[in-house]
Amino acid sequence: MPRSERSPLLLAGLLATAGVAHFARPRPFDAIVPRALPGTPRTWTYASGAAELALAAGLALPRTRKAAALSAAAFFVGVFPANVKMAWDWRHRPTPHKAAVLGRLPVQVPLVLWARAVAQGAGGRS
Repeated sequence: MPRSERSPLLLAGLLATAGVAHFARPRPFDAIVPRALPGTPRTWTYASGAAELALAAGLALPRTRKAAALSAAAFFVGVFPANVKMAWDWRHRPTPHKAAVLGRLPVQVPLVLWARAVAQGAGGRS
């Protein structure tokens, strides 16, 4: 399978894995939901997990790939505040933990760019 055909499926796999994790182990995700959001953290954890699963399904299907990829890019931007909250909450933890969460912050940029590249590769299909 050419790299351009694998890329959307790899991104779908990443999102599916993250989505399943939101349901299998929700507590760590609950802890990073910004308190300014209405409702309970668990509701947001499950909603974001469901969104990741839906995005993964959309990316896996060529017919919906472009729309799903653009939505994934927006999703990666939208969850960035949770990563910032986690970095802030962990500021007093040991250095390796702080380094891990701070290292997560710039990872959002390549994820957004990856999703945009998948959308461009999908061409006119949406």
